[in-house]
Amino acid sequence: MTTTGRRAVLVAGASAAAAALTGCTSDGAGPRRPSAAEEAAAREAERVARAEAALRRRAVTASRTLLERYDATLAAHPALHARVAPLRASAAAHVAALGEGTRPTPGPSSAAPGTGTGSPSATPGGGTGGVRAVSGDPKAALRELAGAARAASDAHTAELLAAPPEYARLLASVAAAGAAHAYLLTEGARA
Repeated sequence: MTTTGRRAVLVAGASAAAAALTGCTSDGAGPRRPSAAEEAAAREAERVARAEAALRRRAVTASRTLLERYDATLAAHPALHARVAPLRASAAAHVAALGEGTRPTPGPSSAAPGTGTGSPSATPGGGTGGVRAVSGDPKAALRELAGAARAASDAHTAELLAAPPEYARLLASVAAAGAAHAYLLTEGARA
């Protein structure tokens, strides 16, 4: 059960208990109107749920943007498939884990290297909808991809304090993986 779910259950339970106690002393004259405390608790539960939903959308967006960057890089540089495809698969798993399980994330591993279905096409002069154009130089493209991995990692790290405990642990794990991706795409190649 998610943290939001637990909070909603606790608020609902507290509201039900208050209603039961109030019902025992009620004079039975018509429907009971919620108390100010019950209304405040319901508003707070709704606020918490909206804030958590917004946080999850931001986290998924950051990971999806990185995934799109992986796809664009692979489309522009099929020769990098062996090096980049495993990291791309990890990024796709992060999108799913962070809450984006409704849309499949097909990619280069499902077709010939660099031609995955659903991969945005990226050319050095063009680009994709939300993804900048990929450099024509493979080494520069890897540096750009590492920068995108760092940016996603930083975005996830920035959300840690606002996230509920369970989701914060997941964000921390995904942020650490993003930092490792950045290292593997740049420094790891030199070792």
